[in-house]
Amino acid sequence: MTRFKKYLAAALGLAAVLPGKALAITPDTVIITSNTYPTISNLKPSNYVAGAINLLLGVSGIISFIFLLVGGIQWILAGGDKEGTEKARKRITNALIGLAVVFSAYALIFILQALFNIDIIRLNLQPL
Repeated sequence: MTRFKKYLAAALGLAAVLPGKALAITPDTVIITSNTYPTISNLKPSNYVAGAINLLLGVSGIISFIFLLVGGIQWILAGGDKEGTEKARKRITNALIGLAVVFSAYALIFILQALFNIDIIRLNLQPL
């Protein structure tokens, strides 16, 4: 019964604090300067390409991270077995290589954009 009372006290304490946090944001806090989101009238094929590239980079990064976690779990569950640890080591190595490729592709896009003022994703060339 004492454990229940502790949990109840913690829940009531959190419930008492949350409305105050919600009221801390006033309309003056949020300032919207302009509508920068694409609308139906200004959607271009380059926006679709940019969305697809960003989606592929994000999904491939998540998949690589999942493979890294699976390799770690395999290593733990191998229990000293040579073959199991070798499989786990290969999976972890391949996942780290995949993460390095994804992050370097993402970094390369932003470095080229910053250095040469070229938006590779949207295929926009801007004057120097």
